[in-house]
Amino acid sequence: MALLAHSTVGSGPRGTLLLHGFLGSARNLRSLQQRLSDVDPSRTVMAVDLPGHGESAPPREDETLGSMAAAVLETAHAAGLPPPYDVVGHSLGGRTALALAGLAEPEVAAVALLDISPSPIPASLSASGAVLRKLLSVPASAPDRRAMKEALAATGLPGPLVDWLATNLRPDEGGGVRWRIDRAGLERLQPRVNAEDLWGVVERGGVKVLCIRGDRSPYVPSEDVRRLESLGAQVSTVEAGHDVHVEALSQVLTLLQRGL
Repeated sequence: MALLAHSTVGSGPRGTLLLHGFLGSARNLRSLQQRLSDVDPSRTVMAVDLPGHGESAPPREDETLGSMAAAVLETAHAAGLPPPYDVVGHSLGGRTALALAGLAEPEVAAVALLDISPSPIPASLSASGAVLRKLLSVPASAPDRRAMKEALAATGLPGPLVDWLATNLRPDEGGGVRWRIDRAGLERLQPRVNAEDLWGVVERGGVKVLCIRGDRSPYVPSEDVRRLESLGAQVSTVEAGHDVHVEALSQVLTLLQRGL
């Protein structure tokens, strides 16, 4: 199994893993990673590029949340990150964090879900699915970054989202730019990982679970809040959309400090 690309901040004895969402990368969590290390020097904070994202290798044909979790665990071991781990995951990263807890419960102290629940994600709810369809409609390469961003903007994607997606471009050997990510591989992966039901991990009760949801996001509905709380999980709501770690970073940091 190939190790995943990652970055590490801090050198404390508390190993902490940060896992990004679909179409994201570890660099999207850089502010959270640095701030978490600053406010809690007891932590070593590792942000990981999940399979098919960032600088990591493309997803396997049979990739699942479980296989992604296994790759994260192997990477943490190889890097010498001290367990047991606190695992903080946004969206897909949160679902991978739960899979990791199910895979290696003794090595996971706590899981923090950033605006995601253990429930399967219906296609109608998946905003990233709509973004991926537009991403697939643009060319694999372009003469320069500006040309690719113009192609993305022509699909109707808003400017900030275009800029965020453009972080997945790399220089092409023949000149110009091309996508670093395996777009077709991610298209195959998404419905598979969205369909997985992870409530069994929470129901076993062996790992502390907290959930930080955005009040303008549909990803953690009220029925899931009630179910999480009935199972002993801590649920907090912040003023934000889906990207709680960006829109409400200070609140998220405070909640992580209290809950982990």
